[in-house]
Amino acid sequence: MDFWYLLCAAGVILASNLSFFLAYARKSGGENGGVEVERREAAVGGDDDGGVDDVIIVGAGVAGAALAHTLAKDGRRVRVIERDLSEQDRIVGELLQPGGYLKLIELGLQDCVEKIDSQQVHGYALFMEGRSAKLTYPLKDLSSCGRGFHNGRFVQRLRAKAATHANVRLEQGTVTSLIEEKGTVKGVRYRTKAGAELCVRAPLTIVCDGCSSNLRRTLCHPQVEVPSCFVGMVLEECDLPHSNYGHVIMADPSPVLFYPISSNEVRCLVDVPGRKLPSLSNGDLARYLKTKIAPQLHPQLRKSFIAAIEKGNIKTMPNRSMPASPLPTPGALLLGGRLFQHETPSDRRRDDRSFVRCRCPSRPPQAPTQFERHLGVVRVPRVLLHPPQGTIPRLDSRLLHDVLKSQMKYYIDKFKSFIVQPVASTINTLAGALYRVFGASPDPAMREMRSACFDYLSLGGNCANGPISILAGLNPVPLALLFHFFSVALYGVGRLLLPFPSPGRIWLSARLLRAALSIIFPIMSGEGLRQMFLPATIPAYHRSPPAWLT
Repeated sequence: MDFWYLLCAAGVILASNLSFFLAYARKSGGENGGVEVERREAAVGGDDDGGVDDVIIVGAGVAGAALAHTLAKDGRRVRVIERDLSEQDRIVGELLQPGGYLKLIELGLQDCVEKIDSQQVHGYALFMEGRSAKLTYPLKDLSSCGRGFHNGRFVQRLRAKAATHANVRLEQGTVTSLIEEKGTVKGVRYRTKAGAELCVRAPLTIVCDGCSSNLRRTLCHPQVEVPSCFVGMVLEECDLPHSNYGHVIMADPSPVLFYPISSNEVRCLVDVPGRKLPSLSNGDLARYLKTKIAPQLHPQLRKSFIAAIEKGNIKTMPNRSMPASPLPTPGALLLGGRLFQHETPSDRRRDDRSFVRCRCPSRPPQAPTQFERHLGVVRVPRVLLHPPQGTIPRLDSRLLHDVLKSQMKYYIDKFKSFIVQPVASTINTLAGALYRVFGASPDPAMREMRSACFDYLSLGGNCANGPISILAGLNPVPLALLFHFFSVALYGVGRLLLPFPSPGRIWLSARLLRAALSIIFPIMSGEGLRQMFLPATIPAYHRSPPAWLT
């Protein structure tokens, strides 16, 4: 009896203590619940010290998706936020040069051009005033030639490839702003497809969401120029004069480009100079294409061209050029269209040379070579953040500071000069110069330069292989570019002065040389003469990189 009495008394005491403990815990939870929720949200959002993300990438286009896959393979945990994950219908970014395809192979992404009905492109065919020239890529193996495809299909394949990696989290959302604390970017705020407002954090945020990004104003001075507009159409069941070749019609006022994007479709791009196009709604644009452009096309292309106009599936877009004017922004990289930049917090106390900037110029008119720049610039953060095999430390803010302070300052100038800058700038310069030369002009000197360029390329041999290999991204050497450009100018002068020079021809030759200088040097100056030709003179920061990077 006494035993059962004592047992019941002990049970009452234990229950009383337990109820008191639960009541106290509930009170403490009510007072500190906000802190606990914040900690859980920080963990889910990728806090700098204990979160789940190493890198946040804004934008899942060519550069963003390729970079996510590349960093994930190196062991980095990557979150990619893309505004629209559906397949887009674009009129540019559909011709991959051989140099870009080789970079795909280097990144392990070459299978992304398969199963999308992509077409091999072996070179270019030029047409001017009833004459033609065929330029073939100087490749030993045509399996690594260029590719033409629908841009949306290619990007979807890149996204799917990246999303299959366990270290990549791909989600749809609109990034509204960067999270900044004490002048350092810590992450992003974004709105999900369902409308929820979320914040995510990571030691490094990479912005590569295109020229219309709403974050560019934070990371650079948005100086946008619109020298011309593109008019794009898809020609169905069109037989190109030279199958598996891009076709450039040197028309008046500017070139027209044709290239295959599927087994039964050919993309046509008409470049219209100026910011303002003829009206599409009242038929002025269709009339312009029929009366001004169509008569200058090859007869084999004209019928399909007019049929595409009458079908009405005409798309337009401005051709934007964005000069590089970066703003020092610790914790963030602006990548892709024009810039690659980073600054560490301690760099604000130094002069402007302390923060790293790397210009990756935008695509000039009629130069389908942006893939080479985007895929090439993906190598920059990969090399800078790539640890030795078997050593993948957590990328916290402290380690990131060491990496991007020591490693970037130690290697960036040489890396920029020998890998990124010459490739992008040389291709960009050649494409811009060809656009200026190929366009019609009332100036007799420019007309002579245009004719000399066509005839020089028609000579074949090194006269054709040299320029086409530069444009294809196979040999982007600045001195080779200068050699061939001034060879064209001297070829034109020689034609004018032989066999017997006259005062008029001598004067026209002088004007031709002046026109050549006025074309090439402003473009090269904009790209950076020093970076292209004198990379060794760029100030370098010789610091010891972190131990795991040596």
